[in-house]
Amino acid sequence: MIPLALGDPTVFGNFHSPEVLKNAIELNLRGERFNGYCPSTGRPEARKAVAAFYETPTSPLTADDVIITSGGSGALEIAMKALLNPGDNILLPQPGFALYQTIAEHYGSSCKYYDLTPDSGWECDLKQLESQIDEHTKCILINNPSNPCGSVFSKTHLEEILKIADRHKLPIISDEIYAHMCFTGSTFYPVASLTSTVPVLSIGGMAKEFLVPGWRVGWITVHDRNDALAAIRPGLIKLTQVIIGANTLIQSTLPALLTPNEANGDAAEMKQHNKDYVGRLEKHALLTCERLEQIDGLRVVRPGGAMYVMVGVDVDRFEGISNDLEFAQQLLTEECVFVIPGSCFRMDNFFRVVFSAPIDKLEEAYSRIAAFCAKRLKPERPSKRQKT
Repeated sequence: MIPLALGDPTVFGNFHSPEVLKNAIELNLRGERFNGYCPSTGRPEARKAVAAFYETPTSPLTADDVIITSGGSGALEIAMKALLNPGDNILLPQPGFALYQTIAEHYGSSCKYYDLTPDSGWECDLKQLESQIDEHTKCILINNPSNPCGSVFSKTHLEEILKIADRHKLPIISDEIYAHMCFTGSTFYPVASLTSTVPVLSIGGMAKEFLVPGWRVGWITVHDRNDALAAIRPGLIKLTQVIIGANTLIQSTLPALLTPNEANGDAAEMKQHNKDYVGRLEKHALLTCERLEQIDGLRVVRPGGAMYVMVGVDVDRFEGISNDLEFAQQLLTEECVFVIPGSCFRMDNFFRVVFSAPIDKLEEAYSRIAAFCAKRLKPERPSKRQKT
């Protein structure tokens, strides 16, 4: 089986975490200074490093604006629980990461969905988004760069989303876990850097950019220059005390990782690591699009970043396939290629491919997908000649 389903870039062992990170973890492990508890919001030096790494000239941060969490999912849980009460609703992207709905509904809130449109490269349908807002809506969640779409929002598009949030006085939760994983022609803009009025809880973490998803350290950065969230901040802090904070040893590596030393070459090494990593992912993305675009019955929406692509399935073109779930199940059964049906992300008749596998694995997987589609493709009906 070739698994192209799990959003974990370490599955095949072809991508490696930075040497700077490995050196820091080994040094701090042997030093035995980070074996005990730390503040539930995170070690002060770790929070300071996150603030330094993610602040911009228009969105300054201090260590007090940072909360270290147990992974990016822990950051999402704390942010959503702090903003939502039972009976409230949150606006979520569709297609989108299923965990958003799981967290919101687990705590008694409900979800409303705004559409991302494939014809515009998975940008939001802004008019439809605004139509979803009602008196129970408490926040808008955006995911940029996107899982499952691999899309990267333009600056103009983000500004349009912010106008809607500003009109309705809604904070934004911005899942930016793939922030610095953008391909040629795409630029990541932190949404908090584009507003001075809309409060933003930005979500980040070590998992994807630094290739350690199992290490489970993420963070929330609180951007709130007008103190609109003054009553929310104490709640954020209290929620960190439920599980006594994130892993202290892993936190200890954040200063070396996010604010590397210029003098000893660590900063240059980290810059090169990111360039190489994202450059390889971009090559995988190009291969993926080129191969899958050649297959009759499939439609590829090219990604601008992250490690995902969404592929449309024209189910009317295939024998014995009526939806994306059947496509994925039969592809797995017949060709041993595992992809995620789009319906898992609330997008019917698409499937998601994770393209972080080695090139030879991707080549083999796409050959199998091509063979599967060719075998199932209905013959073209001859066109009727017009009578003259």
